[in-house]
Amino acid sequence: MPNYKRILAAIDLSDETEAVLERAVAVASSDKAELHLVHVVEPLNLAYGGDIPMDFSSVQEQLQTQAEEALYKYAKHANIPTERCHLLSGRPDSQLHELSEALNADLVIVGSHGRKGLALILGSTANGVLHGATCDVLAVRVGQSK
Repeated sequence: MPNYKRILAAIDLSDETEAVLERAVAVASSDKAELHLVHVVEPLNLAYGGDIPMDFSSVQEQLQTQAEEALYKYAKHANIPTERCHLLSGRPDSQLHELSEALNADLVIVGSHGRKGLALILGSTANGVLHGATCDVLAVRVGQSK
C-alpha cells in the first residue's frame, strides 16, 4: 500500500484533541507526509436555527478568536507550521470534505466517540466525514477508557 502524502487532521479542541493529534503526527511521521490541522467552528445560528432572537456576532467572534489561539497552540506543540492550519466556519463534515479536496489530501483523521443508538442515528462528524470523503478516513477512538 502506498504511503500517504498529505494528511488532514480535524481537531475539535476538546480534551480528546491530544489523542487525535498524537495519532495524526505518528501517521504523518511514519509516511513522511505533510500534515495539516483543521478546526471548524459551527456558527451559533446553525445550532439554534434562529429560534432565539439574539445577535450572536460578538459571541461568534470570541469563539473564532479562542479557536484560532487553541489551533495554533496545538500546531506549535506538534511542530506544524501555521500555514498548514485551517480555521473554518460551517458544518464540520462539509467543510472537511471541501478542504480535503482542495488540499488533495489522501487521508483525513478525525476523532470518534463510537456512539450507539440514538446518538448514532442522529449522526456525528466522523460519520459525516466518512460518508462523503473522497479519500481514506481514519477514525481515532476517543473518550473511552482502555
